[in-house]
Parts: sequence; structure tokens; C-alpha cells
Amino acid sequence: MSVQKKLINDPLKVADELVEGLIEAYNGEVRMVGTRSVVKNSIPDGKVALLVGGGSGHEPIYHGLVGRNLADGAACGDIFAAPPPNIVFEATEAVNKGNGVLYLYGNYAGDVMNFDIGAEMAEDEDIDVRTVLIADDVCSAPPTEKDKRRGIAGLVPIVKIVGAASQKAPNLDELEKVAKKAVLETRSVGVSMSPGSIPATGKPTFEIEADKIGLGMGIHGEPGVGEIPMSTADELTPQMLDMIIEDFEKDDDVEALKEGDDIVLIVNSLGATTMMELLICLRKAKDYFNSRGINIHDVVVGPLVTCQEMTGISFSVTRVDDVLKKFWNMPCQSLCYTKMTGRYGDLS
Repeated sequence: MSVQKKLINDPLKVADELVEGLIEAYNGEVRMVGTRSVVKNSIPDGKVALLVGGGSGHEPIYHGLVGRNLADGAACGDIFAAPPPNIVFEATEAVNKGNGVLYLYGNYAGDVMNFDIGAEMAEDEDIDVRTVLIADDVCSAPPTEKDKRRGIAGLVPIVKIVGAASQKAPNLDELEKVAKKAVLETRSVGVSMSPGSIPATGKPTFEIEADKIGLGMGIHGEPGVGEIPMSTADELTPQMLDMIIEDFEKDDDVEALKEGDDIVLIVNSLGATTMMELLICLRKAKDYFNSRGINIHDVVVGPLVTCQEMTGISFSVTRVDDVLKKFWNMPCQSLCYTKMTGRYGDLS
């Protein structure tokens, strides 16, 4: 088993030092709060606050999604580990502006437990908190058990939409409704060709044969739920997208994805997959949806939700109606994702 070389200092201080660097990369737009929380410097009084968070090691998310028309803050855990309750509480206090705080994060047991404890601590200080879990990985559980699904790259369009909605939401109830709708309309499938590693050891998180692809891998270095033969981009892309289409069809809580629908498409690299490969897959994905009469309203391509140097790709689809489209179209700016004013106009 080979060791992955890392340009780091103390392996046990990686998360702290990367957040210090992230603060510098934001160039004065955010600040460090408490142990390891990232918070915007300017949050209007009376705003319904949006707090995201999760383990480090997936950069540029989650803490890279703090910014203009996005999240107000992020609670950061250690590498591939949930942020402890004290960090969640510190971030909650910092973003709270008197109109409640919405927690929006991936559905992993450690995150759920620690954010729930953080919420209890916040409620003891009379801060109203609600939680919406991101659970978009169709490979991790069937539609009838969506509450057991993991959160993967679909978090990007979900946080973008909810972040925009938080700028105008009059109360926590209304923001929670938008968040639940965005989660329900988002599905993702991911695959891996080689593993990532943990900086503390430098060792791969799993092993896979050269002629195999791990289907449904997790973003914390978990192996896939199954293996399929290695194939070409044009063979693999429709195979993955078929799983998303079929999941919409089998879910009684949503309509099937059909001709005339608008979607936001995310083509994500797990870290080591190159832009070249993503673009080759994107052209096939465009043909796939065109043949079904499904309109790609917008597309985002790049390494957004990563697992160190894992070689892999994921597709995320968010169906957007007029309400969700309005929030998607708003410009935003952060380290992870920036949407310029463009063909859809500045709707902020």
C-alpha cells in the first residue's frame, strides 16, 4: 500500500491550519470564531441565518460556501470528522441575528449527533434553530428510505438556493420550506476509480482493482456500495444518469423527471479527476438530457466536493421550478462557488 505525499506540517494540525489559510483566501470577508468556525463579517440584523458545516478534507466545501447570498457561517470539523458541539454552538451564536438559525448539512451520524447537541445548547440561550439534512446520494438508500441517504455533491446547489432564499426569508419557517424543497428535488450519483487518503497517515482509505469502478462511494473515503467494470466516459455517464432518472420515477414524494423540466446539473470531481474528464462527461450528459427533452437551466463543473486526491466523478441534478429557479439565478460569491450576473440578470 503506497503512501500519498502531502505538503503539510503537523498532520494533527491540518484542519486548523487549512482554516487559517481559508480565512486569508477570503481576503477580509470572513473571520474565525471560537475554535474552528468561519463566519461572515457582515450579517444584517434580523436576517434568518444559514449555518452549514461538516468535516474538513472536502475543500472547497463546506466552509468555502460562506459568502454573498450563500451561507452566513460554517462549523468546521477535523479531517473527515463532524464538528464538535462546541464548535457548532460557537458558530450558531456568531451568525444569530435574532430571527433564528437554519442548520443545513450532510446526513451523517456524527454530524447529526453533534449538530443536535449544538442546537440544544443554542436553544438554552433562546436561539431558535431548525435543521434540514442534505441526503442526495441515491446509491446509499432507496427512495422509500430517503432519510438514511448520505449527503454528497448535491449540497452545492442546495446551499446555493437556500443561501439566496435566506436573504429574503421573513422567518425560519419560510426558509425551512425552501430548504426541504431543494433537498427533495436534488439527486446525486458518484463513482470512484481510486481512493483518497487521510493526511494523518497518508494511506489510502480503501483499495480497488484497476479494472473496477466503485459505485456510490462516500465523500469521507468510504468505498462504494458496489463495483462495476471500468468503462469509457460515454458508457459510464448515461449509466449514472439513468440511476438519477429512475430514482425520481420511483419516489412517490416527487413527480418523475420529465420532458420540459428544468434542471441544474453539477459535474463534480472528487479531487484528482481532471477538468478534461469532467468536460468529456458533460458533453455526453448534455446529449442525454436533450434526448429526453429535459432542459439544463445551468451547469457547474469542477472539483467542488472532494475527498483529497480521490479519482472519481459525481453527477447531481436539482429540478428547479419558478421558485427555486429565482433563488438559483441570484448572483453569489464565495471561495467554493461564484455566480456572476449574466444571462439571467441580477435578481438580488
